[in-house]
Amino acid sequence: MYCPDCGLEEIQSNQFCRACGADLRRVRVALASPDSITASAVSARDEIGRAVAAKIRETASVHELKKVAEDVLPEIEKFLESPEERRLRRMRIGMLLSSIGLGAAIGISIVWMLMHDQDIIFLAGLGLVTFFIGIGFILNGIFLTVPKKSLSDKSSDAQSQRELDTAVGPPPDLALPQPASLFSSVTEHTTQHLKDSRD
Repeated sequence: MYCPDCGLEEIQSNQFCRACGADLRRVRVALASPDSITASAVSARDEIGRAVAAKIRETASVHELKKVAEDVLPEIEKFLESPEERRLRRMRIGMLLSSIGLGAAIGISIVWMLMHDQDIIFLAGLGLVTFFIGIGFILNGIFLTVPKKSLSDKSSDAQSQRELDTAVGPPPDLALPQPASLFSSVTEHTTQHLKDSRD
């Protein structure tokens, strides 16, 4: 197995990479059961498809079908969207909110200047609040929800570990000691004791 962070080949079943310290337990679990993960994803998509088809079959009128198309399908689309699509959707919502808020704030401010009504200026404040909420969505999409596109280069850690491995040599094969060398049986011990006492 190779470390996903630095690329060092791990011959022994270590929990952490010897070069960069990456946690290898999750990688080992994923390598041990990739079929179950893939199968669960495929079965989930199949179940979603069957549920949507059943819901469409249950519709008795055009009104109900329109409701399914407007309410159910967009939610399923949101559920299946990628992180990049989610990020772009948030930025679109932010652009829409900030545009509406800024437009409302400017329009209501112009009306306030013409009418000099103190009650209307409150609505301009709500427009500004909406504008800043939209800016918050945009900044969230730009800075906080950026998907990770590259991995940090830890190949120098792996190279230095490879040099250490070649200098030291391959790790010795670990062999379990024979039980007889660790423990003697009770009967052997008793027999040996009796022989020693007779002599």
